[in-house]
Amino acid sequence: MEYNLDKALEILERTPHVLKTMLSGLSDDWTYCNEGPDTWSAFDVVGHLIHGERTDWKQRLEIILSDGSDKTFTPFDRFAQFEASKGKTMAGLLDDFIALRAKNTAFLKALKITENQYDRKAVHPSLGEVSLKQLLAAWVAHDLGHLAQIARVMARQYKTEVGPWVEYMSVLNR
Repeated sequence: MEYNLDKALEILERTPHVLKTMLSGLSDDWTYCNEGPDTWSAFDVVGHLIHGERTDWKQRLEIILSDGSDKTFTPFDRFAQFEASKGKTMAGLLDDFIALRAKNTAFLKALKITENQYDRKAVHPSLGEVSLKQLLAAWVAHDLGHLAQIARVMARQYKTEVGPWVEYMSVLNR
C-alpha cells in the first residue's frame, strides 16, 4: 500500500484505544510478563510508546518541516520507559498514551501536509537521510509492530499449556 495520511491516521488514532481495550483490567501476570531477559512486557511497550509520543515523532516532524539548517534528529532513547514508568500503573500509562496520541494526531492534521512536503528530508542519527513520508509510514509500522509484540508476548505465556496445538500456532513458535 502506498503511504496515505488519512489511512495512516486510521491506525495512529486507534492504537491507544486498541491497547486500552486489550490491556485494561488485566492481571499483572499478563501485563508484566515478558519473554525472558532483555525482553519487554506489555507495560514496557506502552511506556515506550508514550516516550515516543513525548520526545520523538512530533519533534522529528517539526525538524523535517522546519526551514532550519540543522536537520539532524536527536537520538531516541529506546529504553527510557524503564525509568519513566517506575511507580506508574498500566491504567495510568494507557490514559497518558491516549491523551498524548490525541494531541499528536491533532498536531499532525493541523499541519495540512502537502504532497510536495512528503519528500522533505532530515538526517536520522543511525539511518542517514530520511523523508517525511518515510517517517510517517514508520510511525504506523512502529505501532503495528508493537501491537504484534504485545500479542506475541502474552500468547507465549501459554506456550506449554496449549499442548499439541503448539504445532499450529505460529505466534508461539517464531
